[in-house]
Amino acid sequence: MENTEKILEAMKNAGEPLNNGKIVELTGLEKKDVEKAMKQLKAEEKI
Repeated sequence: MENTEKILEAMKNAGEPLNNGKIVELTGLEKKDVEKAMKQLKAEEKI
């Protein structure tokens, strides 16, 4: 599963807004990877 997919899944399952720190905690990804994936998701207008 790609980082973007992990993040989207975590956001969906949380049922509440998440910040990058909480996404790191829930997914086990590194902060830099979360930041990169979030930029990609925003660029693709998925979030």
